[in-house]
Amino acid sequence: MNPIIVLYFLLMFLIGTDTFLISPLLPVLRETYGVSVASSGWMVGAYALGYALFALVIGPLSDGWNRKKVMLYGMIGFGISTFLCGIAPSFAVMLLFRALSGISAAIVTPQIWASIPSLVRPNQILRAMGIVTGGLAVSQTLGVPLGTFMADRTWSLPFFLLGVFALLLAIPIRFVVPDLPPEQTPRRSPGLSILQNYRSVFTARNGKISFIAYFAFQLGNFAAFSFLGSWLADAYSLGVAGTGQVMMFLGLGNLIGSFLGSRTVNRFGKNKVLVVALGAAGLLYLGISNTSSPSFVKAGLFAIFLLMGTLFPVMITELQSLAHQARGTIAALSNAAMYGATTAGAYIAGLLYGRTRQFMAVAAFTMACFILSLGLWLKAGKRDVSVQHHATQGHSS
Repeated sequence: MNPIIVLYFLLMFLIGTDTFLISPLLPVLRETYGVSVASSGWMVGAYALGYALFALVIGPLSDGWNRKKVMLYGMIGFGISTFLCGIAPSFAVMLLFRALSGISAAIVTPQIWASIPSLVRPNQILRAMGIVTGGLAVSQTLGVPLGTFMADRTWSLPFFLLGVFALLLAIPIRFVVPDLPPEQTPRRSPGLSILQNYRSVFTARNGKISFIAYFAFQLGNFAAFSFLGSWLADAYSLGVAGTGQVMMFLGLGNLIGSFLGSRTVNRFGKNKVLVVALGAAGLLYLGISNTSSPSFVKAGLFAIFLLMGTLFPVMITELQSLAHQARGTIAALSNAAMYGATTAGAYIAGLLYGRTRQFMAVAAFTMACFILSLGLWLKAGKRDVSVQHHATQGHSS
């Protein structure tokens, strides 16, 4: 296996652990800082908002820079800011450090997604995307449960270890990743570069509709995920360690889906996978919100995130194919859309769950988002077929 893809797997494992760890820690952190359920969601939102806003700038700019150097500096910043989360003396300071962690992650992850098509053969891109996505899945399977077990002793420890691990991973970035110079040769002012890159993405066929579809998917996905920890604690009286055990089923499903996704798409086709996966995941969320069985919840989360693991590489590969000369912009936009959806999803889920104390309300919102996303992806697929058909007719005439 390509050692750089293995390194990317580890980077996504680390960033994913930091991203997802905060959800099962929310009950402990809200007690530590003495904040409400709705306000606690901003510990998810601060990271996501910092990521989303900064990615909108750094992504287009990175298309004109050496991706290796951008990745290296971003990982160093990520390590320092994550370590500082462990010593945050107040809720406001924790929000600040979480925002800085999100900003640093916004520097690193677009370089990962954007550089994969330059490092592997075209027929291996979806597989490589799946392997790197597997790092996120393993972070849920191992990273988050291990973090929650450690946090059961002291919530600061996971942040300390993640910070140190991030700084250690900066070393192989320096010595293993080759220089990745920009594909854009003309020199332009930063402002012009950003505008032109965004224009090339949004004027691409299906550019706008694809990003809206992806945003809708992540809005529903993270609305449900953000308050899983709070729901499990309230409905089943699970502590941090117990929630970590449930998260293992979630992460295991995501891991299997990530590695098998490319084979599934090759066998059944993209549209069939989208219909079955999005529809089934929405129904499963509704199902687990109406059960009193922790075993059914575990099985349901396993199935849901197996489907999520299958979907994510497909969607990212579709987005990366929109404009080859602006892959950093696309990666940044896709991640900004994801973390923007995380911010909005955590806020909406906080309102729904805080007022009803029923996860069913959050699950219904997630189902509605998945239906919207599916309709938009299918519409984009029909437009692709239509354009190809007209192009073939024109060529024949």
